Amino acid sequence: MTDEVRLRDVAEAAGVSIATASRALTGRNRVSASTTAHVTAVARRLGYQVNSVGRALREGSTRTVGMTVPVIGNPYFAQLVDAVEGALVEPGLELLIADSHGDVDHEARRLRTLVGRQIDGLVVVPADVERSAPALRAARRHAPVVQLDRRVEGLTTDFVGVDNALGMRVVVDHLVDRGARSVVLVGADDVTSAGVERREGFEAAVARTGLEVHAPLLDDFSLEAGQRAAEELVARGPLPDAVVAADDLLAVGVVTTLRRLGVDVPGRVLVTGFDGTVIAGITEPALTTVVQPFAALAQEVTRTLLARIADGSAPTRQSRISPELLVRASTTRP
Repeated sequence: MTDEVRLRDVAEAAGVSIATASRALTGRNRVSASTTAHVTAVARRLGYQVNSVGRALREGSTRTVGMTVPVIGNPYFAQLVDAVEGALVEPGLELLIADSHGDVDHEARRLRTLVGRQIDGLVVVPADVERSAPALRAARRHAPVVQLDRRVEGLTTDFVGVDNALGMRVVVDHLVDRGARSVVLVGADDVTSAGVERREGFEAAVARTGLEVHAPLLDDFSLEAGQRAAEELVARGPLPDAVVAADDLLAVGVVTTLRRLGVDVPGRVLVTGFDGTVIAGITEPALTTVVQPFAALAQEVTRTLLARIADGSAPTRQSRISPELLVRASTTRP
């Protein structure tokens, strides 16, 4: 045996044919679970590595999926990436991640790099609701594209995301139940579809109630934007009974700054978040937040992408998944 372990070596050691060993190691059918487990164990013991280039040439597939997100440091996107990577395990696909840093030029370069790797498909969280369109159109010429969480106006692709309008409706109804009579939205500008949809969802929800609505504070989805919003709220006064933040980072910024400025949360002001990230549970007080179903989103975007890879001419799919409200201390007065 040479220093490089070949498929033939694995087959001989496992006592199976080369064809059986190949099917077992590449996840193809017609191989029993016990045989697959046995061959895989032998391959691992021998240190065999699948020749991905050769397999790609044979199958016309690299078994890789590319994914771009605006800010990987945002806990929401980190959890989303983790969920998508987990969902791709069962179909035997690997995930390549690229961070666009919320910049359309960066995004275009990242997409060109990914399609240059001969990926089988792309999952894209667009950086901009309008300006991301040219880069996504160019990428779509080389690989199937599914937009996730955010979408580009006027671009016809498959899309998977949460029902933002429903999320805002359950938040507003909860605050009314908690006795709030006035409310303000701390949200994002019109750069992303999520920012637009949550603002519009908030406006539609409060229109159904008798809530007094303060002028919104719109910036971006960041901790710093939440801090600036809280300082502005205190400066302009009087304070509303409740603050609806369009994501958890904004909400944490609002809560920590209000408390630093001597405003009791939730005693004086109720605060809610959106996304259900890990930081929502560790801030003080813990955030009431709209929880995005990460696993369900990941499973749906995987199914949608695989269907698009299998049939590029099928009608596009638009999937909206319902979120749930998790009530915690930030809206629970003593």
